[in-house]
Amino acid sequence: MKVMVTGATGFVGKELINRLNEKGHEIVILTRNAESAKFHLPVHCEIVTWNPERTALFPSALKGVDAVINLAGEGIADARWSSARKQKIIESRVLSVRRLINTMTYMSDKPKVFISASAIGLYGNRGDDLLNEADSKGHGFLSDVCQKWESEIIKAKDLGVRTVAFRVGMVLGHDGGALNKMLPPFKLGVGGKLGNGSQWMSWIHINDLVNMMIHAIENHSMDGVFNAVSPNPAKNSEFTKTLGRILNRPTIFSVPGFVLKIGLGELSELLLSSQRVNSNKISNTGFEFKYPKLEEALKEICGHSYHEIKLEQWVPQPKNRTFSFFKEAKNLERITPKFLKFKVLNQSTPEIQNGTKLNYRLSLHGIPVNWQSKITDWKPDNKFSDIQLKGPYSHWHHTHEFEEKNGGTLMKDRVVYKVPFGIAGDLVAGKWIRKDLEAVFNYRYKIIETLLAH
Repeated sequence: MKVMVTGATGFVGKELINRLNEKGHEIVILTRNAESAKFHLPVHCEIVTWNPERTALFPSALKGVDAVINLAGEGIADARWSSARKQKIIESRVLSVRRLINTMTYMSDKPKVFISASAIGLYGNRGDDLLNEADSKGHGFLSDVCQKWESEIIKAKDLGVRTVAFRVGMVLGHDGGALNKMLPPFKLGVGGKLGNGSQWMSWIHINDLVNMMIHAIENHSMDGVFNAVSPNPAKNSEFTKTLGRILNRPTIFSVPGFVLKIGLGELSELLLSSQRVNSNKISNTGFEFKYPKLEEALKEICGHSYHEIKLEQWVPQPKNRTFSFFKEAKNLERITPKFLKFKVLNQSTPEIQNGTKLNYRLSLHGIPVNWQSKITDWKPDNKFSDIQLKGPYSHWHHTHEFEEKNGGTLMKDRVVYKVPFGIAGDLVAGKWIRKDLEAVFNYRYKIIETLLAH
């Protein structure tokens, strides 16, 4: 199927297009910044530039699209809720949906299904009540946002398009989302409950959420609103204890509700509201949760001591020529930013092959570093890996794969790395190391695009 995705460069979006790609779907991305998206998307796909807050979407962009998945929306917790911020949160959701549906109106051959995110914030602060899809909206800013959001989403039904809206809970995953912001204090042993800890947290593992969206594409009987949460919501106090136990850290600290309100203003609503949400409706469609229980979900996420960067790049060259470019160690100097002062010192074999050791020198923020890597998985024209033997990381494994596609070569890069000095290193420098690596790979992407353009 041909699937169009908005919000593809976000935390959930990247995981979604990864999964869609694995299942063999053709993917089209709508994004404000095509150049940035090229690099940040983990798979190569068609990219269409579109700013929903400024311009309409031409029907040609949706031609041949079978399913539209809308994840567009300004981050709820990225900043305090000023009046301007609130307006941006609303408009980023409402206008994207409105213009997508307006475009469908002018199409004779419309997408078969329209899937959009909403949020359990619609229910407001409901204490211990067990909430299902038929329950009324609550009170507060988030409730109002979700109501306006869903009132636009359901208009797709009037066009005869099967429509699914997912009221998404707190998404748990590795290297992003709410948990990523919570982990640093917990790893330091100063994490604890928020307020009195009695508020219910309805959560979902990112893998289950992504699988749920794909389930909605494939299950043609699915229609309407569904709660996208695990079957087992937890109180904040239980969540806190479980996370502390998995990390083997104390959880004796707490943040009083009034402190959160002073520090965050209305944004504290997001942390203190109680929503105990039921997921029976999605389960009744035949969907099976991979991570239904909090402890197993947190164990899977927190068990990752590594970080990962994935990207794909297409070049208009045959595999043999593309692969040959990477056989030349000196080409590594050409595709590395000059500020790193990267230089290949020597290699253990005249030609790169399985087992070849390469020695480099580079500069990290002015500090000279020696790096030795070893070539493994050497399969000419198809694949190779380089692993760090000596260098700045606790672990580094970079896999390169080459695949014939559309008359050229699709290059697939996957880097798995660990920051030195364990938890302390991650907390102090993890964010900056990832930022540096992304800058390096972004430069590499652009240079390769130029060098292998003809």
